[in-house]
Amino acid sequence: MKRHLQWVLLCGIGLAFGAFPAKAETTATPQQLGFAAEGEKTCLKCHDEQKVVPILQTPHAVKGDHHSPFGQAGCESCHGASPDHVARKVKFPTVVFKGPNISPVDVRNQQCLSCHQSGLRMNWQGSQHATNDVACTNCHTIHVAKDPVLVKATQPEKCFTCHAEQRADASKYSHHPINEGKVVCSDCHNPHGSAGPKLLKEFTVNETCYNCHAEKRGPLLWEHEPVRENCLNCHTPHGSTQARLLIQRPPFLCQECHANSGHQSQMLGGQNLAGQLSANVRMMARGCVNCHSNIHGSNSPIGTFFTR
Repeated sequence: MKRHLQWVLLCGIGLAFGAFPAKAETTATPQQLGFAAEGEKTCLKCHDEQKVVPILQTPHAVKGDHHSPFGQAGCESCHGASPDHVARKVKFPTVVFKGPNISPVDVRNQQCLSCHQSGLRMNWQGSQHATNDVACTNCHTIHVAKDPVLVKATQPEKCFTCHAEQRADASKYSHHPINEGKVVCSDCHNPHGSAGPKLLKEFTVNETCYNCHAEKRGPLLWEHEPVRENCLNCHTPHGSTQARLLIQRPPFLCQECHANSGHQSQMLGGQNLAGQLSANVRMMARGCVNCHSNIHGSNSPIGTFFTR
């Protein structure tokens, strides 16, 4: 009896202060909102060409998922309610993604962001692609069974459409295996926006590189300052005419920092090393790395100079 009175009292307080939700209002039907009565079936009666029908094989067409377009209002979930188009009063739907009557970029993107706003897309607003009026459909192809930008073998070609300099770098002597289909742009970059520089997936260049090159992460007993500062001090990520993606070959690369004292300043001759070995010898093979092979850092107690 005591518990029953407590429950009645709590219910009374909850109703008085709005703790319990009021009865949900009746939602409007798709037809009342201007959508076609039969959804995508209405559209497919006319749009049955090959460039449209493959959408039936994509996640967008899963009718059992109320988050998908076909689980809501069909084609009009993306193209907007278009009663005049259905009635053949106008040629195009409310939102057009391609062609001569294409809708503004912000209108097209808003249709995509109405569902794809969270996760990897959360930093889209204000990103480099967004501020340069790049539309989602500039990269993504919706009416296909598999979006090319989501396939390793075909993704780079989509990116290279705009990034011609990176296309050229990827074909240089030393490059990440992008053209070989083993590494793709999105392994390092998040095209939808990032808190790091250059749309990188991580906050820094080094953290991005460590995703694959974990052995360079450390911590190490003896650390090489340029390495810890930024991998780009020595490497260029998209491709190089030098081995190992170096910005230039040793010893020239090393002497950008080591040019003021000791044998490292004797690049083209002069003082001999140990009274016998001429500094010219370091111009051959791998240069400085012939001796300083642990150049990314060393855990050896005698590895102060990163020697082998």
